[in-house]
Amino acid sequence: MNERTAKIARLDGSAPQSEKLPYRIELWDQDARSLERILARALSAQLGRAIFKAAQKEHPEGRILLRRGKRTVADSGE
Repeated sequence: MNERTAKIARLDGSAPQSEKLPYRIELWDQDARSLERILARALSAQLGRAIFKAAQKEHPEGRILLRRGKRTVADSGE
């Protein structure tokens, strides 16, 4: 088995991606009524916050949420 297939094999049968990367950085419309897209996922809160801050600069007119599950950790609209 070469290195490429070894990486693929390790991913098969493991936990879903959402469980491995519990933090989501989301782009919402200004009123936070509709999710436009998930910009990124992160393993830790520290990395999630760094991505959140970068997303705020990248999308100044959008509303950015950092979430873990259903809980909102940070909201650019506040």
